[in-house]
Amino acid sequence: MTDRLTDAELVDLARQARERAYAPYSRFPVGAALLGRSGRVYLGCNVENAAYPLCTCAERAAVTQAVSEGEQEFEAIAVITSTGATPCGACRQILREFSGPDGNLRVIVADTSGHVRTFTIAELLPEGFTPDQLGG
Repeated sequence: MTDRLTDAELVDLARQARERAYAPYSRFPVGAALLGRSGRVYLGCNVENAAYPLCTCAERAAVTQAVSEGEQEFEAIAVITSTGATPCGACRQILREFSGPDGNLRVIVADTSGHVRTFTIAELLPEGFTPDQLGG
């Protein structure tokens, strides 16, 4: 049985990912560390582009990496910015997709001064679009 990471350890991994961010336009680097149910951690950082709509958020980068490696169930994601900003709306919806029916994925939001807040994705996106709404 593997030991689970603490929230502080997950935030530290997000901090390391933030250092790799490519953010020459906004100068707002973001790092994310996504904890899979398997215990594996997937890192992501924001990657900007001169054509702004082509930018990739750190949270979506981490989810994409995890899914591309076969993991689709997650326990928590830590996100760190200089200000403690919460994930954008697009990232909230992507995280909701992989949070299970109750939306209980923990979202740990930190700033570079050490302040940490924790939410569930259901709290950040209360009526998010879910697969069961597709009907049949």
